[in-house]
Amino acid sequence: MKRFFTCFFYLLCSSVLAQDKDPNVFSIDASVYYGTIFEHNSDISHLITGHPTGLILSYNRKTFGYEDWESRYNYPDWGFSFVYQNMKDRTLGENYGLYAHYNFYFLKRHLNLRIGQGIAYTTNPYDKVTNFRNSAYGSDLLSTTYVMLDYKKENLFKGFGLQAGISLIHYSNANFRAPNTSTNTIAFHLGTNYVFDYENTPEYIPSSEEKTYKEPIKYNLVFRSGVNESDIIGLGQYPFYIISAYADKRLNRKSAIQLGTEVFFSKFLEELIYFYSVAFPELNVKGDEDWKRLGVFVGHELFINKMSIITQLGYYVYYPYDFEGQVYNRIGLKRYFGDRFFGAVTLKSHGAKAEAVEFGIGVRL
Repeated sequence: MKRFFTCFFYLLCSSVLAQDKDPNVFSIDASVYYGTIFEHNSDISHLITGHPTGLILSYNRKTFGYEDWESRYNYPDWGFSFVYQNMKDRTLGENYGLYAHYNFYFLKRHLNLRIGQGIAYTTNPYDKVTNFRNSAYGSDLLSTTYVMLDYKKENLFKGFGLQAGISLIHYSNANFRAPNTSTNTIAFHLGTNYVFDYENTPEYIPSSEEKTYKEPIKYNLVFRSGVNESDIIGLGQYPFYIISAYADKRLNRKSAIQLGTEVFFSKFLEELIYFYSVAFPELNVKGDEDWKRLGVFVGHELFINKMSIITQLGYYVYYPYDFEGQVYNRIGLKRYFGDRFFGAVTLKSHGAKAEAVEFGIGVRL
C-alpha cells in the first residue's frame, strides 16, 4: 500500500517540480482551524464526539506568466502542505498529511481557492481486537484531499499578511482495505502568511496566446489496475483490471470532452458473490453470476500545465450482478509525459461510495 500511495503523491509532485524558469519568489503560511466532522454516513455517528482542531503549514511558489499556462489560470501558486488534525475522538486518533497543492486567485487576488491532494498517516486505524470501533479508517495510510477557500491579504506589513476562511479535509483509503467509511471535516481557519523577497516581486507577464485553439479528435487507450476489498471485513484484498477506450475533443486550451467505453474485471466482486451464496442463502445469490461489467461514460478533462484533472460519469450497459447501482463516477489526475503518453491516478465510486483507487497508464493518439 505504501508503494501505491507513494506513486500517487509523486504524480502530483512531478508536475510542479518540473518548472524551473520562474523567479524564485515564494511565500509560506500557517493557519489553525476548528471544525466538525460531517455525518455523511450513520456508521460514523459514534465517532463524532468532539470538534477537530489542527494546523496547516504551506510553501507556495509564485508564478508570473513565464509559462503560457500560468496566465491562462490567473497566475496561480503551486506548492506543498502539511496538515495535522486531532480528531478529538480516542477511536479515530490523529492524522498527519503531506500534500501537493495549487492556489487559484479571484477578486483581484484577494479570494484564494486551494486544492491539495496527498497521503496521510493515521495513528489509530481499525483493528479487530484493539480498535474495532473505528469504522472510518481500515488502514494506517490514507488518501486525503483538502480544499481551502479564504480571503487573503498579502504584504500588509513588510511581507506579512493574513488569511481567514473555510476548509474541507477528507480522509479515505478508497476501499483498499475494509472498513472504509471515511471522514469529512468542515472547519474555519485563521492564519498568517509571509512573502519572501517581497520588495523584488516581478510584474505579471500578459498572455501572448491566440484566443482560438483547435485540435483534431484524439483517441485514448488506458489500462488501470490496483487492489481493493469489499465492505465485508476480512474477506481479503484482490486485484482488479480495467481497459478503457475513449475519444476526446479539445474545446479550447483548458478543456476537452470525452466519450468512451470500458470493461471491468474486479476479482473482489467474484469473491463477494461466492461469499453471499454460501453465507446468506436468503439473498438468493447462486454463486455463478458473472462478475465482469461493461460501461460507457462521458467525461471532461481540465488541462493545467502537464497535469490535468479528469471527471467522468458512467453507466453499466452490461451489469449481471447488482453492486451499488448502474451509475458510477470517476475523478482523478493525469500527468502527461510528452504529447502521447500519460500516467493517471483516479478514484472510482458510486456516488459517495468509493470502490477503488486506480493506477493507470495510457496513450493519446
